[in-house]
Amino acid sequence: MKNILHVKLLLKITQEYVNSHFTFVFSLLFSLLFLAYSYNFSTHSWRPIVLLFFVIYAITAIYVAFVNLRIKRDLAKFGEIQRGTRIFGYPLLLTVLSGNIFSTSFAFMLVSTRKTAEYTFAAYAFITQLFIIGIAALNLFKPYVTDTFLLAMGVFFILALFYIVMTILCIKFVTQTAAPRWMIIPGILLLLATFTGNLFATLLGYSLIQKARKANPSSIEKWQKIWEKILRNTMAVFGLFFIIFMFSLSVTSTWTFDYDFATENNYGALLQTPSLEYPLGTDNYGRDLFSRIVFGARISLIVGFFSTIIPALVGGTLGAFSGYYGKTTDNVIMRSLDILYAIPGILLAIAIIAAFGANTINLIIALSVGAIPTYARTMRANVMQLANFEFVESARALGASDAAIIFKHIVPNSLAPMIVKATLTIGGAVISTSSLSFLGLGIEPHIPEWGNILKVGSTYLETHSYVAIFPGLCIMLLVLSFNFLGDGLRDALDPKTN
Repeated sequence: MKNILHVKLLLKITQEYVNSHFTFVFSLLFSLLFLAYSYNFSTHSWRPIVLLFFVIYAITAIYVAFVNLRIKRDLAKFGEIQRGTRIFGYPLLLTVLSGNIFSTSFAFMLVSTRKTAEYTFAAYAFITQLFIIGIAALNLFKPYVTDTFLLAMGVFFILALFYIVMTILCIKFVTQTAAPRWMIIPGILLLLATFTGNLFATLLGYSLIQKARKANPSSIEKWQKIWEKILRNTMAVFGLFFIIFMFSLSVTSTWTFDYDFATENNYGALLQTPSLEYPLGTDNYGRDLFSRIVFGARISLIVGFFSTIIPALVGGTLGAFSGYYGKTTDNVIMRSLDILYAIPGILLAIAIIAAFGANTINLIIALSVGAIPTYARTMRANVMQLANFEFVESARALGASDAAIIFKHIVPNSLAPMIVKATLTIGGAVISTSSLSFLGLGIEPHIPEWGNILKVGSTYLETHSYVAIFPGLCIMLLVLSFNFLGDGLRDALDPKTN
């Protein structure tokens, strides 16, 4: 009985075993989706490329199921995954060519026994870069590409090689608490690679520099524990990957995508079905849906980010003052915000946009104003809880000013709930952005934005459903990613969780 419980515990906490289940489920699900889409009911013919993807994903699901059985056997018999089983992860690395992020990430986790946070960052930086290269390479089938396309693709390939080298170096030289001194140089280079938007490289560079400098071991240990908790949450990692991938794609699209394909009308290619030249088809004006969705991601991320960070700063400041001073200050601030809180957020946003016009800046302001009270309440509750702690009383006894106590001692210790709330609500901001654009009250109609694209596609749901399906899927995946990441951050930053 004791051995059975021990095996169950191993299965529960072993990351490879958990990831293998996710990989099998998602690979099987996507294979069924490809199978359903592989048959064209209007022409009664099969789509060969889609059918090929069905076969690849189905074989991947079967292979992962086989590896999963070997992992389970190893854990039951030896208490750890054997080297012979880990070797089966190397063929799965090739599935990155089919865009299967689930099996690729599982393969990286399986082939290595030293899974530091830096190794995971390096692996995902490499996967993200390959996805950027693959997405950008589809532009080769268009009549022409941007002037910077070849140069940008060359830089992307060099960065991909750099990330895979860093992955190998992290396996060999980086431990849970230290890194060689010479790792500072590649760490700096990784920080410079942030210009491509690949934030996994930023996280890797910062972590390597901190470990190589051996500065503040307690801070390094705390950073490591937080990321270990986040990286154990498979869905949070996939959410983080998709967010960083979309952000990196938004940054790099400036050099590899031609904006004219997303905005200029092409009446010779109206409502074209997906093909190599138009990977996601065209809309009713002949505009390339693929390019429009890529450029639309930039607007959705910008509006979502700023409409979250602005109310977080304003509401957090008001909540900090309200919770610290209390009494009259608290009543004045919170009762004023209660009036604002009583107005439905979407209705307030519509009123602001109707009064000042529909554009990006007004949309950010409209979404920010309605979110201020919720952030103020969150910060107020945290500050009221911390205001009577001993470290605050000590700072007050040493003659620290109220501003110093609030912003140097109390607010830094209240940021964790605010960060979690921001990641959980930024998805709502993305939905609100798309909803207002869909109603014609958000981004200007001619600008490629997911809500605008969805509005056009809603007219052709019965005849050309792909015009609405693809932007709808992007909105759904981005919102889910922020929610998954928020759940992971909440579990990692909550001191009550083990």
